[in-house]
Amino acid sequence: MTKQRVLFLCTGNSARSQMAEVLLTHRAGDRFEVYSAGTAPETVDARAIDALNRFGVDPVNTRHLVANSIDDFAGKTFDYVITLCDRAADECRSYHGAGKQLAWDFPDPKSRQGNQPFLITLNEINNRLTMFLLIENTADKALPTPTPALPRLDPTAFYKCLTDDIRLKTLMLTHYHGELCVCELMQALAEDSQPKVSRNLAVLKKANIISDRKHGQWVFYRINAELPLWAKSVIAQTTENNISLIAAPLQRLAQMQARPSKANFSKANFSKTSFCK
Repeated sequence: MTKQRVLFLCTGNSARSQMAEVLLTHRAGDRFEVYSAGTAPETVDARAIDALNRFGVDPVNTRHLVANSIDDFAGKTFDYVITLCDRAADECRSYHGAGKQLAWDFPDPKSRQGNQPFLITLNEINNRLTMFLLIENTADKALPTPTPALPRLDPTAFYKCLTDDIRLKTLMLTHYHGELCVCELMQALAEDSQPKVSRNLAVLKKANIISDRKHGQWVFYRINAELPLWAKSVIAQTTENNISLIAAPLQRLAQMQARPSKANFSKANFSKTSFCK
């Protein structure tokens, strides 16, 4: 089978495009002939090589990486030309000889803030390559066969659910705590209306985003375990990157007296049983 040719372009060809080249070769080198280049090539960053090795790529495949210039590929044709930063996309907006041209944009790990910026960027590139392989209908031996865990989940309905303040904070709070009942959510959200909170829980449940379980006369809600990974990731990343949004609700919940026991419920411990029906 003739391999499809892919060229990854970036500014320096020192990190992002090198990681993309090595990853695609690592995952599907039997089906793709992969290259990378830069519009202004620099020395390959050792931290990019280290991230690839820690990811599980054989050091043999990273030991001799060198930066290439886009001029080195003048006159050559490729099935895919993929830019990995906006600057490269602007400079090579229409690459002559490209069957398909895609413009991806990832933050430069060399100037990115936070812990492990190269590993984070590598993971983002790997996720985009997963999507690339799926969309281009190429069998990827590194991917498990997708299982339709929750075929009724409609992405439009999912994102609409996140546009309401009560529903969004409910998902963030249940992501953090794992499981909450209506009375706990009322306390956390400073909502006096039990029907209002219950209506929003019903919307989330109808969309298959949350599930419930009954314990005695209490009903506890949690993120649906059958939720697809992409949806769980949206909720998780939204929560982890916006803790300030639920700081006050978390404090109110921590101050709540006589919270219902999730395992050993006793009516004597709490009088508002009807709130959690």
